[in-house]
Amino acid sequence: MYSLPRNVWLLAGSLALFMSLNVFMIFLGGIIGSALTPVKSLSTLPVALLVIGTASGIVPINRIMFIIGRYKTFLGVCIFTILNIYLAIVALQMQSFYLFCLSSFLFGTTTATANQFRFAAIESVDKNLSVTATSVVLSGGLVSAFLGPELATAGMDLFSTDFVGSFVLLSGCFGIAFFILWFYQPINIIGEKQNTAGRSLLEIMRQPIFIVAMSSAAVGYVVMSYLMTATPMSMHVIDGFSLEHTKFVIQSHVIAMFLPSLFTPIVVKLVGLRKMMMIGVLFFFICVAIAFSSHAFTNYWTALILLGLGWNFLFIGGTSLLPQSYNEAEKLKVQSANDFLIFSLQALASLSAGWLVFDFGWEVVLLSTVPLLVIQLIILWHSLKVKY
Repeated sequence: MYSLPRNVWLLAGSLALFMSLNVFMIFLGGIIGSALTPVKSLSTLPVALLVIGTASGIVPINRIMFIIGRYKTFLGVCIFTILNIYLAIVALQMQSFYLFCLSSFLFGTTTATANQFRFAAIESVDKNLSVTATSVVLSGGLVSAFLGPELATAGMDLFSTDFVGSFVLLSGCFGIAFFILWFYQPINIIGEKQNTAGRSLLEIMRQPIFIVAMSSAAVGYVVMSYLMTATPMSMHVIDGFSLEHTKFVIQSHVIAMFLPSLFTPIVVKLVGLRKMMMIGVLFFFICVAIAFSSHAFTNYWTALILLGLGWNFLFIGGTSLLPQSYNEAEKLKVQSANDFLIFSLQALASLSAGWLVFDFGWEVVLLSTVPLLVIQLIILWHSLKVKY
């Protein structure tokens, strides 16, 4: 692991800073939304718009990378994010809910860019180190589980308007990220490498290896986002747990998402990539069973930890498998299609979670994931019999 090129470590450090924005907004978005909106049912709209903005930003960001390369895009998005943070500050000072929603939507561009770090890391190493590189980069997200909420609370009262200081501190993260990414070394000039059209996207997507890779990452993200979004509402609003208890469960979940990245390469060596993804699906099944059995705090906590573990195994597995489905000339369009599908589905999951938990209950939310998990388990089981 320590022999990985400098690029991988730079991307890991940058991901920690970029992902802090996501945790920051998940933690504060609903609270700020509730304070600004005249319609309380719209309180979580800023968080939902962050996910929608991510899905919307994937294709434009990849197109920009096609034209100017990853290096300039990464640096440019750091500057863009700092400017957008100050748009959020203006929204807070003006007490404008809709301007804050716009800023939240634009933050999706930042998240869409951060999702390219894992592919940039894979491109920086030999094929046999792709799992290790992906794991190291995603382990940077572990820092964000602590940094995002800490920035939110540390800056809350720094200025006369609540949370303005939190966003000022957040802008510092992207100043540091700009400095780190300045030393990133582009592997190639993407625009020159991509001159040939390659196969059609439909032809690539019909490959069994693409279906396994994309479906694993998509199911991992959809189920994780769906249950994570519903958890605070079920715990705090419906079951009456304190914000501190709810915050602890969500933080534990985020840690469980990224901490396994430190040993995921070992799991792959022991059982193989596709069996590891099957274990991820099994973690999801156990998560659902534990959460379904009781509304006790320990059940929420244990279930959300298993939810994070399942996401890690499925997402790292799918990301590491995806490059085997395309060649150099096809990579950006395949990466764009893959992430657009994943995060569009995640946006639908996030938007539907609140409606389902309030209208039908926590148990129905949990059971609604079972058919999707069964289908993914079948896909992975069948893939064991196929040699790619």
